[in-house]
Amino acid sequence: MDFPARLLDVQQRIDAACRLHGKDPATIHLLAVSKTFPASAVKEALAAGLHAFGENYVQEGIEKIQQLMAHRQSINWHFIGPLQSNKTKDVAEHFDWMHSIDREKIARRLSEQRPKGMPALQVCLQINVSGESTKSGINPSEAPALAAAIAQLPGLCLRGLMAIPEPTEDVLIQRKSFSELAQLFTSIRQQLSPDAQANFNTLSMGMSADLESAIAESLPQVTTMVRIGTALFGQRTAK
Repeated sequence: MDFPARLLDVQQRIDAACRLHGKDPATIHLLAVSKTFPASAVKEALAAGLHAFGENYVQEGIEKIQQLMAHRQSINWHFIGPLQSNKTKDVAEHFDWMHSIDREKIARRLSEQRPKGMPALQVCLQINVSGESTKSGINPSEAPALAAAIAQLPGLCLRGLMAIPEPTEDVLIQRKSFSELAQLFTSIRQQLSPDAQANFNTLSMGMSADLESAIAESLPQVTTMVRIGTALFGQRTAK
């Protein structure tokens, strides 16, 4: 399949899931995960109408941003991978979104290093909903305090929560993880100040194998970003 055909297939899956579960398709946003794929693949996706792209590796992402600088105003670049503190400056200076904050230290460095002339970096907290010891993300019980701290930082705009649940083909387990994330989102939003609540409107959840379950557990009037790589670009080569 070529890219337009794969994109159509993904869009049809999203539309079908929205119809099945009574969700508003306008609240489901497609984030194309372009990690390990070349800048030419991003250009093809851009030509097909996509404008939001996710990268997991800092240097690879920056190289693509620089290669596609002529299209910079048309692309929103999202960093979605784990981030070490020595790489925060690179993310702060080049990306529009950061989905994977799980420590206050990382958030403070991003805030301090965001260039003054740039819009606020849009950020999400990564939640370890499956309790995996090998996976990034903060424990759900610790998330409200971290969210409150980040909401006070200049240069950052707290937008929501992100999760990468443990892979499973069991739809009930998939939905349980996304439901828990949505419940945590609602709880945290209620605890934020009115100003912070106004911006806290995003759930980053769902990938190629489980996007239907993510849509099933999406919330009304909340943007759900489904992060789709394989279903759009094909099988990737391990980095």
